[in-house]
Amino acid sequence: MKFPKKLAFKIESREQNNSLRKLAFSNHLIDFASNDYIGFAKSETIFNETHSYLINKNIIQNGATGSRLLSGNHAVYEGAENYISKFHQSESALLFNSGYDANVGFFSAVPQRNDVILFDELAHASIRDGIQLSNAKSYKFQHNDFEDLERIILKLSTSNQQPATIFVVTESVFSMDGDTPNLEELVTLSNKYNCYLVVDEAHALGVFGDHGEGLVQMLGLQDEVFARIMTFGKGLGCHGAAILGSQKLIDYLVNFARSFIYTTGLSPHSIATILIAYQHLKNEKVAVQKLRENIIHFNQEKKQLGLNPLFVRSKSAIQSAIIPGNQKVKNSASLLQEKGFDVKAILSPTVPEGQERLRFCLHSYNSKEEISEVLQFLATLLFK
Repeated sequence: MKFPKKLAFKIESREQNNSLRKLAFSNHLIDFASNDYIGFAKSETIFNETHSYLINKNIIQNGATGSRLLSGNHAVYEGAENYISKFHQSESALLFNSGYDANVGFFSAVPQRNDVILFDELAHASIRDGIQLSNAKSYKFQHNDFEDLERIILKLSTSNQQPATIFVVTESVFSMDGDTPNLEELVTLSNKYNCYLVVDEAHALGVFGDHGEGLVQMLGLQDEVFARIMTFGKGLGCHGAAILGSQKLIDYLVNFARSFIYTTGLSPHSIATILIAYQHLKNEKVAVQKLRENIIHFNQEKKQLGLNPLFVRSKSAIQSAIIPGNQKVKNSASLLQEKGFDVKAILSPTVPEGQERLRFCLHSYNSKEEISEVLQFLATLLFK
């Protein structure tokens, strides 16, 4: 069958650079790879309670049947969005089909022509894709560098084309580095220049706060942030996302966010799973606390083994050891997997060339012994 030459060339280039992506099947190795930070994705209790919830509500329906503006706005949506907004101490919440859809919908619709978006240079691909669809101008600032951010704001304010509105965009936990910005400083800076702050909390939900509510809320900054994007495919263990903000913002998104308007809604089962998972997040502290203890243990062990210089500084569930070179990091990951540890290599171009890494994801269900063993083997591997 015919295939375009330009596309074939791009695939061949990836193969030559050892960066061709391939789908892998699940395995039975010790999990240091998934985003299921507190074990909700495999929770039999959540699975059974979701089923019971639907049966008790007499909801026997496989699909949403249409977009939410047509036939797909089933009753489970309202209950879930109300619960989520109260849990996160937000005026309102709007569910999207995925974190990608939420970011693309927000950034393509909210910033207007003559507005400016200032985003962290390590912002997720979904944020960047949404920004590309926007009519606003955009500039990146150096990672977690708010002096650089302020420099750009001041430059804009003295230019002949001063922006109508400035949106500042960051993540509370960065997906590849696992580090966090100084959100208190960022809020102060945003307020100083009357900017609208947007925070993606995909990798903070279920990790930070007494009930896993996220870093913004843990710091008491929820009223200072224009919009929060909460993604459920990580700590919540299911699928979908929500944008948190004022009722006016939600009304606007319902009318103008194309990734919300022109897609079939999530099924009742998907929404019920989100709701039940949130109820467990509110009522269970054990898993969140166990994860926190494992993060502390991981950081203590890597320091003791002399591994700190290899790792990006992180107090989150994501811990990344920089091992430059696609082939070298792939070989390291293969050796760890042979020892029974599911640790994934992150290759360029997913990360910049020279910043290839082993990405360790920590979970509440990892034992301290497993954490010690995987780091001891890593030390043996790298320092032999």
